[in-house]
Amino acid sequence: MAESYTPTCPVEITLKIIGGRWKILIIRELFLKEVSRFNELQHSLPGITHKVLTHQLRVMEADGLIQRTVYAQVPPKVEYTLTSYGRSLKPILDSMHEWGENRAEPILDPIND
Repeated sequence: MAESYTPTCPVEITLKIIGGRWKILIIRELFLKEVSRFNELQHSLPGITHKVLTHQLRVMEADGLIQRTVYAQVPPKVEYTLTSYGRSLKPILDSMHEWGENRAEPILDPIND
């Protein structure tokens, strides 16, 4: 049986919470739109499958990053929003955006490959 590993470094802790291919992109979408339904999120994230989005949203809800609100109606309506804990990631996303903007040209320039 594999041992459970608990990160102790603050960077590792952050990566454990927001790491992976989709979490940070889901968070970005929720910053842009504030409230999103499942289909809106899936449409805004080309390549993500229904299964993966469902899993990521469940994990993020369990981690306290997002809030899932279910409305009692037919058909069911479910909305996702960032919690205050999730919104606290804004400076990290802003820094990542700035860092990426400053480095995008060489990465996107096929001549430099």
